[in-house]
Amino acid sequence: MAQKNVNDLQKLPVGRLGIISPYSCESLGLKVDEYLVSWRKGSQTSSDTSLHLDGYERDTYLIRSELPRFGSGEGKGMLRESVRGDDIYILIDVCNYSLTYTVAGHVNHMSPDDHFQNLKRIIAAIAGKARRVNVIMPFLYESRQHRRSGRESLDCAIALQELVNMGVENIITFDAHDPRIQNAIPLHGFETVQPAYQFIKNLLRNQPDLKLDKDHLMVISPDEGGMSRAIYLANNIGVDMGMFYKRRDYSTIVDGRNPIVAHEFLGADVRGKDMIIIDDMISSGDSMLEVAQLLKERGAAKIFMCSTFGLFTNGLKKFDEFYEKGMFDRILTTNLIYQTPELLERPYYVNCDMSKYIALIINTLNHDDSISKLLNPVERIQKVLTKYRNHEKI
Repeated sequence: MAQKNVNDLQKLPVGRLGIISPYSCESLGLKVDEYLVSWRKGSQTSSDTSLHLDGYERDTYLIRSELPRFGSGEGKGMLRESVRGDDIYILIDVCNYSLTYTVAGHVNHMSPDDHFQNLKRIIAAIAGKARRVNVIMPFLYESRQHRRSGRESLDCAIALQELVNMGVENIITFDAHDPRIQNAIPLHGFETVQPAYQFIKNLLRNQPDLKLDKDHLMVISPDEGGMSRAIYLANNIGVDMGMFYKRRDYSTIVDGRNPIVAHEFLGADVRGKDMIIIDDMISSGDSMLEVAQLLKERGAAKIFMCSTFGLFTNGLKKFDEFYEKGMFDRILTTNLIYQTPELLERPYYVNCDMSKYIALIINTLNHDDSISKLLNPVERIQKVLTKYRNHEKI
């Protein structure tokens, strides 16, 4: 299917393709590059294409870059090859806390602020010489602070405006906490991609005994903010959905927010049904685990947690305990952000690889073609469901 998409792209590229994948997103960038190299190999000699462009077929599309730091902790961005006239795609993972740097002999783990500053350094190093600059930032920087309530900063909106002021043309993110943040840059490209297709495909691969009907399966949103996500998944599979809403104590504030008093459920009877709980991120995981426990208390059968970003900020100990108690069966998250080796080794964890999807987006945008079908993959989802129901290999 990927090769067919490549051959269908008849428009000339915007410019010679270049991918900059700094340290934070190195492994994902390598996988994306492998797909692009394999798809374009031999394409210029094919009889069904008129593409004969210098640099269209290459051994790698990765642009060598460096982000050295001085002893004071200050840094700079450096490119080791020319990008003049190129269509540049910068991949950045602002959640990769595994990277460190030294300040006056002290080791610091990199925060999202550090990664965002490195992104700006790379853009500054390009210095306006590229034909077009695009940023692929799977976890949108500061996206949890998407609206103001009281005397608060709007960091995400400011960050987006900073990027477009530096010459960024398109910003691609995944499962933005609130897509309305794009209103901060209404005259520039902003796309938020949902990994629903990858969740369904990997879940069906790992659970071949699932029954895809209203009597045996249900999709759950753990809060009111994620309803659209759950509705989309439930409608594509053809099952019912339910949701929990968080009842909060608005008379007190703990750690800058009103504490949750209880999770109240709205939906049909869950007894005996398998549950797919879907959310944009697992941070500490307390809310997701509490929802799973409440569903078990209501008689739910198997429970599968799907989340675009698995942060696991409080570690995996509590998840291990809940898994041993039988409170859930699988956790599915993507490789869009840093994954610890411990997470990848867990028996309940399913990794959803997004590198092929990102490669398709990059290849399509490089040809200045529409990515509508990639943003709304209904056809691909239905094709997978049909294969599953016909007992074909997915």
